Amino acid sequence: MKFIETKLPGVFEIQIEPHSDLRGFFARTWCEKEFEDQGLNGDLVQCSVSLNSRKGTLRGMHYQAAPFPEAKVVRCTAGAIYDVILDLRAESSTFKRWIALPLSAATRNSIYIPHGCAHGFLTLTDNCEVLYQISEFYHPESARGVRWNDPAFQIAWPEKVEVISERDQTYPDFESK
Repeated sequence: MKFIETKLPGVFEIQIEPHSDLRGFFARTWCEKEFEDQGLNGDLVQCSVSLNSRKGTLRGMHYQAAPFPEAKVVRCTAGAIYDVILDLRAESSTFKRWIALPLSAATRNSIYIPHGCAHGFLTLTDNCEVLYQISEFYHPESARGVRWNDPAFQIAWPEKVEVISERDQTYPDFESK
């Protein structure tokens, strides 16, 4: 695996290194040791998947607060998404900044999201499937989010949002928290 650090400290794009032969290829997508060698959280306690039927579906911006913060590896296994990571670590030099990365089944890339960052995505095709590998169990009382269009962050989404949950539409302004 190749770990490519982004403009947000601790956020990495992960690219596979396929070994090909006449059958196709084989590649590693997860290795606890390789993650830990990069200084990343190698714990993996839960995997989840979301299926998003329609292009223009937005999920996010979500995170899990202390005492149960989570790190995630996110991969798009069908279709394509515009994946956004938002730095909510108050001590970070990139606090309130975001990056975006296209993830797709065709490129087979993924993104590592550390504790303290919110995550969301917009589907770029119909029938997108997204796989999440998570370092902490889900704790509903620690589930948090910020609004996808909050002026505090000015996230530039590439296409119109067509489908979004009521919860994701109604988070309060970040500054008023």
